[in-house]
Amino acid sequence: MEFRRLLAIGRLRLLAADNIAKTTRAIRDAPEQAIRIWGITDSPALPGT
Repeated sequence: MEFRRLLAIGRLRLLAADNIAKTTRAIRDAPEQAIRIWGITDSPALPGT
């Protein structure tokens, strides 16, 4: 479990999050935002790829 948390914090640092604690609380309150951090979207795949 700690590994996942550290991985997420590392990702936030790569994305240049200003305040890690504030950002993690926001994700905790709205977990659907975590999907966007990892680059997963609900848009369909591009045609021809």
